[in-house]
Amino acid sequence: MTSAVESPDSPEAAPSAPPPTPRAAEIDGGLRSVLRALDLLDCFITDEELGVADIARRLGVAKSTAHRLLTTLCARGFAEQNPLTGHYRLGFHLYELGQLALSRTDLHQAALPMLEELRERTGCTVHLAVPDGAEIVYLERLQTLRDVRAFSDVSRRLPVHCTSSGKVIAAFDPAVARARAAAGFTRLTSSSICDAARFDRELAQVRRIGYAVNTDEAKHGLSSVAAPIRDHTGRARAAISLVGPTKEIVGTVERHARLARAAANRLSRTLCL
Repeated sequence: MTSAVESPDSPEAAPSAPPPTPRAAEIDGGLRSVLRALDLLDCFITDEELGVADIARRLGVAKSTAHRLLTTLCARGFAEQNPLTGHYRLGFHLYELGQLALSRTDLHQAALPMLEELRERTGCTVHLAVPDGAEIVYLERLQTLRDVRAFSDVSRRLPVHCTSSGKVIAAFDPAVARARAAAGFTRLTSSSICDAARFDRELAQVRRIGYAVNTDEAKHGLSSVAAPIRDHTGRARAAISLVGPTKEIVGTVERHARLARAAANRLSRTLCL
């Protein structure tokens, strides 16, 4: 009796086929879409709301592409459309993710009680800032009631040379100073540093006295004093600053500097940076 021979085409004999491999063009296209979506979100750093045409122009894409990206981001809560203007703005899901990221940062968790203590003792708005290239980003801003309106148009991301936090970090981190010098010196007010020579002189002064002062350099009427949070090598990783009306800060610089430095030094030891 002859044994049956299975056909190579029969289900029993055929090995399972591997999943199809995405074509390189599809992968590249997917990455481009992701990058464009991220670039789109960055458009809102400087503008609260934008229309489709504005976004398309900034990204260098067709309006249909910009609209498709916006629709996708809105579906996931990363953006939303203002029903009154028809323009788009950042969605609350970004805020939720940002708050989660912030709350899980060791630096922020350790600093928050000290920042609250400084606000109570000084009556100033208190900042915790970290560098990001040629700019600084405020991880925390604890405002006083009197300062709410003063900070309504002050970004959480500012050029290093226009803030006391940025200057004190750059003074103790050459990479930050080089990044700012390479990017140039944008003038936010008539008091802003606008050339490399003045920037270098101020950083030398900061290294000598251990703190930085900003007088009307980011916004007229607001000044600040900052101290560096440094790691075991002496490199500044972050900064604490006290901010208030210029007429109050100018007359109390040394007191505010002493308090900011004490808190920054304590935080450096706590984190064992």
